[in-house]
Amino acid sequence: MKVCGRLCGIGIGPGDSELITLKGVKLLGCAKHLVVPKSRLSSNSLAFEIVKPHLNPSAKVHEVIFPMTSQAEAQRAGWAKAASEVFAILSSGEDVCFPTLGDPFLYSTYIYLVRVLREMEPDLSVITIPGVNSFSAASAKAEFSLGEGGQTVTIVPATGSLSELRGALAKGGTTVIMKIGGRLSSVIELLEEFGAMEASVFFSHLGMENEMVETDLNRLKDRGQETGYLSIILTKT
Repeated sequence: MKVCGRLCGIGIGPGDSELITLKGVKLLGCAKHLVVPKSRLSSNSLAFEIVKPHLNPSAKVHEVIFPMTSQAEAQRAGWAKAASEVFAILSSGEDVCFPTLGDPFLYSTYIYLVRVLREMEPDLSVITIPGVNSFSAASAKAEFSLGEGGQTVTIVPATGSLSELRGALAKGGTTVIMKIGGRLSSVIELLEEFGAMEASVFFSHLGMENEMVETDLNRLKDRGQETGYLSIILTKT
């Protein structure tokens, strides 16, 4: 059966509901179905809390679990199940709005959702609304220039081996460190090694009630692993 509904991916920015584009707000305001990503460990959806002020009051909210695991087999099975739930709504002829933090095509669950749905239905109608990236909001908050003249800007996730981050710091320019999570201590050690502590700014939960901006990363050394959740670091070497 051909899919009649559209998948509407909406970048909702880092956390401030007012940083969603006008086009994104318009889609949310008329959406009949909202699919919000959720991990098994979370009690609620952060994406839902951010878009709530802009939602159609009669919208049906579907919380769909997306696997947060590095095990390939479990990941594939989890994605297939999540995509099937979204596909069932699309197959009924209804549009689906899928809000995602930051931008839909940068380290987002939306990337995998679109990929799996395309395999299920190659002619799937998709509209994607870009969003404000966390590092753009962070640079504005701290008046931190991301790039000047011919200066390079490198985006590096702190997941897995830190060799990529080491290479970015060695190359010089601006480095945006994302997906820090429980690697905060290791990242700080690497910044110390490169003498970049004073040129670094740490941001956590941007645009939210518990937002944190720290220019002295030494103060973060004794903080718990949870400090790195929803955080980024901007640095220059």
